[in-house]
Amino acid sequence: MIQSKLPWMSGGLAMLVALTSSAQLQTWELIWSDEFDGPAQSAPDPKKWGFSIGGGGWGNHELQTYTCRRDNSFLDGKGNLVIEARRERFTGPDGITRDYTSARLNTADTFTQLYGRFEARMQLPIGQGLWPAFWMLGDNISSVGWPTCGEMDIMENIGSEPSTNHGSLHGPGYSGGRAVTGTYTLPDERRFVDDFHVFAIEWSPKQVDFFVDDVLYQTKTPADLPAGRQWVFDHPFYIILNVAVGGNFPGPPDKTTKFPQLLIVDYVRVYGGPPASKTTVPNVNR
Repeated sequence: MIQSKLPWMSGGLAMLVALTSSAQLQTWELIWSDEFDGPAQSAPDPKKWGFSIGGGGWGNHELQTYTCRRDNSFLDGKGNLVIEARRERFTGPDGITRDYTSARLNTADTFTQLYGRFEARMQLPIGQGLWPAFWMLGDNISSVGWPTCGEMDIMENIGSEPSTNHGSLHGPGYSGGRAVTGTYTLPDERRFVDDFHVFAIEWSPKQVDFFVDDVLYQTKTPADLPAGRQWVFDHPFYIILNVAVGGNFPGPPDKTTKFPQLLIVDYVRVYGGPPASKTTVPNVNR
């Protein structure tokens, strides 16, 4: 890709963007975005983002309580969303007391999309036990459950590996530690905490391409699944941004882990194109 970070324009939903891949020239239409422009300490746009709340471990033995407080998610007044993971003893509305707090934002009730280019420009946190992610879940999760709904991890990092991104697909029979996955490592010992980087997928029927800074580092198709397993990436998905603390993947924080830690998000953008521009499903409520 030769360009991904593009100047924001009013009326951007009609903006056409030309992106060149190694194989073809394709025209993408910007169909949804959040540039996170707003006053410092204001909330993320409620017309675009909802919150997952609670401290029940989220199926991964995570150690944080997710909140909707401005302590854990806010605009910085400089065009960024900040998700802040904090070390603090906190009891959430579920009655569970944890030693860490963070935030998990999603578009489950505001925006879902089938196919297209999904990208975010972010600067990641660092440290043992940190687990930031930019990912998507199938919008049928309430009826079929996970992992049958499908999961696509666009950016998944653990803070003890500050230069490595994991891009993964999860589905029935290939989830958790058996996901269909690949990694990208920054060259020259650079780290994702030191600067902003663009994480993206380009999703089309029967194919998902994974990018970091417009470098295509893996392509997944039904041929990559374990024998006899179902490709479940053929219906709309919604977007999630979060920072977990602890859990099965990164392990717990240790004495070297400094808090607070910040995931800073410059933008999230979704592009459609033939046939994706005809498959947007906005304002889905379940």
